[in-house]
Amino acid sequence: MPRRNTNTGEVSRWDQHGRRHTVRVGRTGVRRTLTCDTCGWHAGARFLPWPKAEEHLARAHQATVDPTAA
Repeated sequence: MPRRNTNTGEVSRWDQHGRRHTVRVGRTGVRRTLTCDTCGWHAGARFLPWPKAEEHLARAHQATVDPTAA
């Protein structure tokens, strides 16, 4: 699994139509903020924000194709 920067980052997935959807993760202290570039959804996460971001992309946008998968 690739190492992720814990201060900022993003999770990107593609949907079945080839559109890219991205959730950005920002950090302030121990609090992390997730923001979807596509729909404006945002949420807070104290620990492990990546699964929450991946879940949003899968549910809201049906975006499940991981660009880092070989």
